[in-house]
Amino acid sequence: MTNKIKFGTDGWRAIIADDYTFTNVKRCAQGFANYLIKKGNSNKWVVVGYDKRFHSENFARTVASVLIANGLNVYLTDDATPTPVISYAVTLKKACGAVNITASHNPPTDNGFKVRDEFGGAIAPDDLKMIEDLIPENEDQVSISDFELGLKHEKIKIFNPTQEYIDHIQQLVDIQGIKDAGLKILVDPMWGNGVGWFTNILKGGKSEVLEIHNERNPVFPEMKRPEPIPPNINVGLKKTVEQQADVLIILDGDADRVGVGDEFGTFINQLQVFALLSYYLLEVRQQRGPIVKTLSTTSMLNKLGQIYNVPVYETGVGFKYVAPKMMETNAMIGGEESGGYAFRGNVPERDGILAGLCILDMMVKLNKKPSELLKLVFSVVGSHYYDRIDTRFTGDRKEKEEQILASNPDRIGGHKFINLDSTDGYKFNLEEGAWLLIRFSGTEPIIRVYCETTHADRVQNILKDGLKIAGIEK
Repeated sequence: MTNKIKFGTDGWRAIIADDYTFTNVKRCAQGFANYLIKKGNSNKWVVVGYDKRFHSENFARTVASVLIANGLNVYLTDDATPTPVISYAVTLKKACGAVNITASHNPPTDNGFKVRDEFGGAIAPDDLKMIEDLIPENEDQVSISDFELGLKHEKIKIFNPTQEYIDHIQQLVDIQGIKDAGLKILVDPMWGNGVGWFTNILKGGKSEVLEIHNERNPVFPEMKRPEPIPPNINVGLKKTVEQQADVLIILDGDADRVGVGDEFGTFINQLQVFALLSYYLLEVRQQRGPIVKTLSTTSMLNKLGQIYNVPVYETGVGFKYVAPKMMETNAMIGGEESGGYAFRGNVPERDGILAGLCILDMMVKLNKKPSELLKLVFSVVGSHYYDRIDTRFTGDRKEKEEQILASNPDRIGGHKFINLDSTDGYKFNLEEGAWLLIRFSGTEPIIRVYCETTHADRVQNILKDGLKIAGIEK
């Protein structure tokens, strides 16, 4: 018997050649096929894509071969394709779901199996559990067909959704205005699927797009992993100053998340970007509608909700919670602390390309550099400061959780402790709207400790106390 495959937030990720093998990818594909058929999707189409990691295109071909053997049909991308483009292609092709072979922002040792529903969004937790339960225990329970025969009989069709996606986002953002603005834009696609997209979208105008880390290199040099946070972005921030660029736009490995650096080479963190995007929609675009945020994102959104009289909904961490809530409420924007943001009018899924274009449009419409945009938002909601520490752990997770629950702090980082929210992880709500969150990763043996406060000098003290509560430090 082989190991049981456990799905995390978006699907399954594992170390290549350890757990992530062709055998286990076949098992996952069979489980997803079983799920789709159980949902009444026999003979329907599934979109399959992949990233630039080691062997991703071959893992994707294997997935396609399993799906067609189970009575499904496959649209397979002709090249490594951003996750948001694959998500849009689901709706474009009226497919019943998608598989993307990607480990997103994980280290170069990993690959993954990311799944999407018929709306192009993350699959809800109950259905993810159903897929997991339908994964066969052994490879001999997997049906698989010959890939070349699948092509010959048109059960597999190779396609490129690039132009349709670009035509779509031109309806959502003033692309021509960005082209005409004369901006100098530095893009760091982190060796991933976002390579060339901003150059392609913004070509033919006065604005200039420069790219770094824009080749295929599965070891991701100059960064620990393709995740748009420090220290992975430090080279990009330095290049921003050297090139005298107006802004740095950073995309993670599969381009569904975005990071931003200002004109001085200073990182604008993910919570600040979420506040910028929400303010952009509310004030610049004059849109109205709910905001959906995970419990690990900024309280600046609650303040914007009060000012503009729009509801703010809080969910567990991950787009498997955000996407369903966005659809239920017809939300204007949804997002999470990791730098993933989704927009009404697009698929209910993170889109780093669209989010980056919105930041550029905000710069153009308000005639401000990124540092000035942040000052503007802070003038509305007050200054907010955030940081996060990720620590690998060994031992029993349950014991650590019991230790966290048993803690009864009076103060954390100088803030009075108010109450504990255990909806997803352990969120310690503090006075003045500050908070500390301790949460276990759904994809790796990592404890994440996050915080936000209106006092810059208290951030590190809150994190230090959080590490003690988590049993990482004494």
